[in-house]
Amino acid sequence: MPERFCKRIEAGLDRRARRIATAKRRLNPGVPERQIGRLPERHARAAARYSISIEDDHTHDSGLGLRWTAHPEWDEWVNLSEGTYLLRSNAPEWTDEERRRTYIELTEAEAAFRIHNAELPIRPIWHQKAERIKAPILVCFPGYALWKTLQQWQARAGLADSPRTILTELSRITAADVVLPLADGSARELRIRCVVRPDRAQAILLDRSGLKLPQRLRAPQTAQM
Repeated sequence: MPERFCKRIEAGLDRRARRIATAKRRLNPGVPERQIGRLPERHARAAARYSISIEDDHTHDSGLGLRWTAHPEWDEWVNLSEGTYLLRSNAPEWTDEERRRTYIELTEAEAAFRIHNAELPIRPIWHQKAERIKAPILVCFPGYALWKTLQQWQARAGLADSPRTILTELSRITAADVVLPLADGSARELRIRCVVRPDRAQAILLDRSGLKLPQRLRAPQTAQM
């Protein structure tokens, strides 16, 4: 298990290091620091193995560089302290692989509860009537289904399995209204809603996901009084 956590942390660090190195504009250090800080949080059992820092690096357009080192003494400590992991079951007919796979399904169920509480803030629920309590729960379940769909979509595209990362990156894509007066001398205006071009990291995510952004959006119609 620690080896799996280490591989996930290092893969995440490598992705973020490449993203910082290929950014075409100067970055605020606080943004990558928050994104990187989530890696040790999700894999806390291996977090002590690494020293991670965001440093100034004028060789990149971002002005930043990600540096990290692993502590070999942590590996020695893990080998001495981890011991043996045992699974006990009341189903003697199961094979070892079936026991392991069933246990992994339990961890996935626990992860589902964490997603409901953290990413889809289902709690706290301030209602007292049963039908009102069921309403936010009902909304969160389709939200969780969409979350898992995005996660599987990412995995098939080779983009790891963290929907929060994709949502954070794509949330920076915005739209802007271009307003021009008409040449007929009236007070009317021509309003064109354009989508901002994605940066390189966003373009890679969209391409790997098979998504295409429209160049223009239909502007909302104003109500006529």
